Amino acid sequence: MPFEADLAHALDRTTDSLEPDLTRLTGGAVERGRSRSRRRRSAGVIAGVGACAAIAAAGLVLPGVLAGARSAGSDMETVALAMPRSAISGAQMIDAVKKTFPGSRFGQQHGQSNDPSNPNGGWVANGEVDVNDGHGAASVGVSALRLKLPLRDGDGLSCDNMAGRGDAGDTCELSELPSSAALPGGALVMSEKIADRQPMGADPVPDSEIAHRWTTTVTLKSTGAQLQLVQWNTAGDFGGGNTPKPTRDTPPLSQKQAVAALTGPAWAPILGAVG
Repeated sequence: MPFEADLAHALDRTTDSLEPDLTRLTGGAVERGRSRSRRRRSAGVIAGVGACAAIAAAGLVLPGVLAGARSAGSDMETVALAMPRSAISGAQMIDAVKKTFPGSRFGQQHGQSNDPSNPNGGWVANGEVDVNDGHGAASVGVSALRLKLPLRDGDGLSCDNMAGRGDAGDTCELSELPSSAALPGGALVMSEKIADRQPMGADPVPDSEIAHRWTTTVTLKSTGAQLQLVQWNTAGDFGGGNTPKPTRDTPPLSQKQAVAALTGPAWAPILGAVG
């Protein structure tokens, strides 16, 4: 089960100053132009997420880290977390993920609660589920948190770190949603497609065996509430630093469908609780 799909982008807003060894343990769900780590699951990672999120939520703006070590020469990116307005349980997150894919079959799942009253418990809620919509299994994760206002460039808010990666097939697009009853003040949307490259020194892998992840991030401009949906075209055991081979060519949801889902009724209660 890909833990970083949700946990990663929480840590991605906390500390880029850690050594890559730690990021290899978490894997990297959101690689903002940094070298990619392989995904691994461990109880220690969970504890680290809570601790790092607590530091950021306490008001410190720390360099982002999670998805891998930042490439040399890149600008430091900092994003501060704010306390969520109310608690969200891991079960709520899992339920919302399942509602996002009606009619699908679901496999292994994991959820993590946030705890506004206890920063050590983490201020980021996560839900991860293996989803099969009839077109192949996919690993899906959503995380919910709140950024401090005013918003500034950072995870989910800028494509700057994607510069020069077009030749590798990676893409990043930014857009905005107008203010509405569901999205007071409007929202910023960032959509990415990233290839899961092999570690340095590994034997080349055919394109058909390279997994991809599609990340859709919606951030409310008025509150800083943010949802990030990560879809992989593979599923199963990500342990041992290995990514399973692709099980499908495309993600379960297109970019447009992903945005509609994150701003729809299934996630409205989560957005409200976060921001």
